[in-house]
Amino acid sequence: MPVPYTKLVIEHFKHPHNVGEIKNADVKATEGSPACGDMLTLYLKVDPKTREIKDIKFQSFGCASNIATGSIITDIAKGKKIEDAAKITWKDAADALGGLPPVKVHCSVLAADALHSAVEIYMEKNGLIKEHKPTTKEIIMAKLKHVMNPLTGIDIVKSSLIKDILIKDGIITITVDLPEDHQFAGNIKEEIIERLEYLWDVKKVKVNFSE
Repeated sequence: MPVPYTKLVIEHFKHPHNVGEIKNADVKATEGSPACGDMLTLYLKVDPKTREIKDIKFQSFGCASNIATGSIITDIAKGKKIEDAAKITWKDAADALGGLPPVKVHCSVLAADALHSAVEIYMEKNGLIKEHKPTTKEIIMAKLKHVMNPLTGIDIVKSSLIKDILIKDGIITITVDLPEDHQFAGNIKEEIIERLEYLWDVKKVKVNFSE
């Protein structure tokens, strides 16, 4: 049976580029979950004057396509201005690899989502968003759709784990419907804070657990 991957996919899977972690990264973004089979974390280091991505690395938990798309999308983004990196699409990654099997296209989507999340966080943190809208519950819920429950692989919004959201004087308080001693409570809390603390009008993010 022929292998359903192009030579480029196999090459990037066997010898991926830009693998690892940037210790002093300007931004880190994770998409996906090991529970659903694929997860990708991206780290960016950006020149504050030119806004060029000087270094970019990724860590993958997933299949050959997940590793290959992480490798190729970091190649495409490296050296680009942060605004231009925001325009890189999942199709750019898939095309650069010579195509992906239809059942693996989601891997290129995951890689693009991780890049877009990293760019968005960087731009928010550095005041590069032109129009600042007040943070609302709707905005918060949209951000929390990227936070996964590692136990199920489903985001905490779809899992109905968000019990309450309170916004007052720049302080966001999120109540999660899990016991504080839950095995993934710490992970979920950390990801919630990472997703919200950079918003322009947020001073502090508090995460409480229902029990």
